[in-house]
Amino acid sequence: MIDLSGKVFVVTGGNGGIGLAMAEGISAAGASVVIWGRNEAKNADAVAQLESQGAQATAFVCDVSDEEQVVETMRLSAEAYGRMDGLFANAGRGGTGTPFLELPLEEWRAVMATNLDGVFLTLREAAKVLVEQGEGGSLVAVSSTSAIHGAAGNEAYGTAKTALNGLVRALAVGLARYQIRVNSLLPGWTITDLANDAYQWDTFRDATIKRTPARRWADPSEFRQVGAFLADPSQTYHTGQEVCVDGGYTVF
Repeated sequence: MIDLSGKVFVVTGGNGGIGLAMAEGISAAGASVVIWGRNEAKNADAVAQLESQGAQATAFVCDVSDEEQVVETMRLSAEAYGRMDGLFANAGRGGTGTPFLELPLEEWRAVMATNLDGVFLTLREAAKVLVEQGEGGSLVAVSSTSAIHGAAGNEAYGTAKTALNGLVRALAVGLARYQIRVNSLLPGWTITDLANDAYQWDTFRDATIKRTPARRWADPSEFRQVGAFLADPSQTYHTGQEVCVDGGYTVF
């Protein structure tokens, strides 16, 4: 049984989808959770949902692509419960859908600002807190199976998610001396608001289901225990890994 009693974890983009599911799994194991999201109303709903399940939770409005906001929100998060034991850099945005030959630089940079720069900023600031505490911890970057298969038509998104895996490997080596574990999570096709347009596209949904050995898309709730596992402080030898949860999509 995973026991996270007395632990505190930040989940960016934790007010819905996979982020909220991981927050539920972490809190069910006994941890307090700090939610980050840009939508204050969704943040409040997520906190209310977690509290209804007996969890301790709070939330802050933060745009992870804004360095000043990230620095200040990390300070507030560390103060909220007097400590921090890890962070899930889950906040992200989808690609623009613009064909590559027509993709303007500003759209490319907009995707990178959240999906790559935002993860860099949140991991950097969380690592500072964990190093200062001197008790180790867990950092997780939420990547994507788009980092493995060719994300044609979604090049900026796939590139950002691929880069995250390189960042995770480097941090796993560099932060190991502080007993900080760093891993990435690669979710497969999951029914979320972010992926809703793709799920509603019958041709695309059917094609991805046929390619997935599990023959379906995931429900976000299936990431509850995944979140708790990645947060588990007893997993002291598990670092620098890409944890792929995709129903077998990338191996078929």
